[in-house]
Amino acid sequence: MLRRGRRATGTAIKPSQSDAYNYGMKTFSTYVVVLAAAVAAALQPMTAFAWGPQGHRLVARVAETELTPQARAQVAQLLAGESNPSLAGVATWADELREHDPDLGKRSGPWHYVNLGEHECGYVPARDCPDGNCVIAALEQQTALLADRSQPLDVRRQALKFVVHFVGDIHQPMHAGYAHDKGGNTFQLQVDGKGSNLHALWDSGMLNDSHLDDDAYLPRLLALPAAAAMSPVLPPPAAAWAQASCKIAITPGVYPSEHVVPDNYIATYRPIAETQLRLAGDRLAAVLNAALAAP
Repeated sequence: MLRRGRRATGTAIKPSQSDAYNYGMKTFSTYVVVLAAAVAAALQPMTAFAWGPQGHRLVARVAETELTPQARAQVAQLLAGESNPSLAGVATWADELREHDPDLGKRSGPWHYVNLGEHECGYVPARDCPDGNCVIAALEQQTALLADRSQPLDVRRQALKFVVHFVGDIHQPMHAGYAHDKGGNTFQLQVDGKGSNLHALWDSGMLNDSHLDDDAYLPRLLALPAAAAMSPVLPPPAAAWAQASCKIAITPGVYPSEHVVPDNYIATYRPIAETQLRLAGDRLAAVLNAALAAP
């Protein structure tokens, strides 16, 4: 910082060229540090926390109300020994992998989403899901492992955790949206004067605005119309689910103009988010009822 001139014989001492140079270098260094931090934040890999923890738990809790006795018994067997042996208890496991199993967390990162927005929601596996690295293929693969009774128990347990999570992910519109902004992660927003991004708003911002805990939110979702009955066909129609989510993401108005969330945004789009949560729960139950049916 530029030093103030000291008082000597009543005349302020002017900063020397050396002082000015040092000040300039410090200012430039500070600018570089701040800029680097901003760039680093913008380039941070965006974790795919579709719906946030509450949304994933709610999807699981909706599904728990619709399990068949056979599926419920299988879930209890597979999750025995878990700290919270319920679908809701393992609903966020896949988002926590980077902390508990970094290798699997890194490998499974692309399994949480698929980018369809640039292609008007058309899905071409070779283009959109190379080597099976997208939520569509991952959900199909993990459901197949879960349904295969010849697989070891720990493999099927892990598959169940992935299925619970990926059904939630695939119904979050931003997880089937645009590649260029990482599913809304780099689309910066002002929400009530605070900085955020579109992905975060759909993940949890709109749900948090309701100020309801899980126990209070669940009846609200269960009061919504149930999804049309699904025939127990495996694998699940994951591509169709992702394409439907994508169509929400690319709907005009979902991306606020001027990057400022208008006053009516949450009132307009939270019902859509809640419908997606209910739909995800219904479909998760249908998938589990099929995958865990008696052989």
